[in-house]
Amino acid sequence: MSATTPTVEILLRGLRYAFRVPLLALHLCIGLPLIIFFISIGRGSRLAHAVIRAWMGGLAWVFGLRVRGEGTPLSGGTLFVANHVSWLDIVVLHSQHMMGFIAKSEIRGWPLIGWLATQGESIFLQRGNGDSLSQVMVEMSQRLRAGRAVGAFPEGGTRKGQSLGTFHARIFASAVDAHAPVQPVAVCYGPRCSAQTAVAFAPGERFVGNFLRMLGEPVRAVHVRFLEPIPAGAFDSRRGIAEAAQERVEQAMATA
Repeated sequence: MSATTPTVEILLRGLRYAFRVPLLALHLCIGLPLIIFFISIGRGSRLAHAVIRAWMGGLAWVFGLRVRGEGTPLSGGTLFVANHVSWLDIVVLHSQHMMGFIAKSEIRGWPLIGWLATQGESIFLQRGNGDSLSQVMVEMSQRLRAGRAVGAFPEGGTRKGQSLGTFHARIFASAVDAHAPVQPVAVCYGPRCSAQTAVAFAPGERFVGNFLRMLGEPVRAVHVRFLEPIPAGAFDSRRGIAEAAQERVEQAMATA
């Protein structure tokens, strides 16, 4: 019987669940109390960040993601911008470098992930609300000036993993305002980004469904490439920064 038949795949998925569900429970029971403890004694400290990064790396591993980082993330107040495939992007990126992500406000209500996003210093954006976006931009600028890293997905949302969307220029205004560098990041699931569509939300699929499906997926390599930074003042406009960042991510994904 071929290993690619539906029957075998169902069996393999069942075995993955049998292995990963208890592992996930153990990771939560041991890891979350540690995160709560270290955040309570020093939120924002290097130790707290190290614990969060290690825990996120472990969570990625439980989901079968074998993350490999390349390049050096800038320290201090840097705006990191990456392509957006899945909620797992935040887990993967956090495993490599601590940054406060711009996340849609709905995530705050997601079981577990919402709490983790809050503790991971996320900045929540209410889509379609101009006042919310303005507040987010102000918060981003303040964090960058204070030497804290911010992460954003300038496509504005996930795109089913099929193509890279246009990087919206407005998200880069905070870097211009804070005179902070921008570092593009390419996230590729599978060899040559071949598993982007498998990791992305399926049509009509919601978070819980994707969470459960990904828990049973095969082991996959994830390549995270921190690309050449764009220094503060390198372009006269935020549109120039957006186009340069998008071009670098596109090139990295094409050669992954």
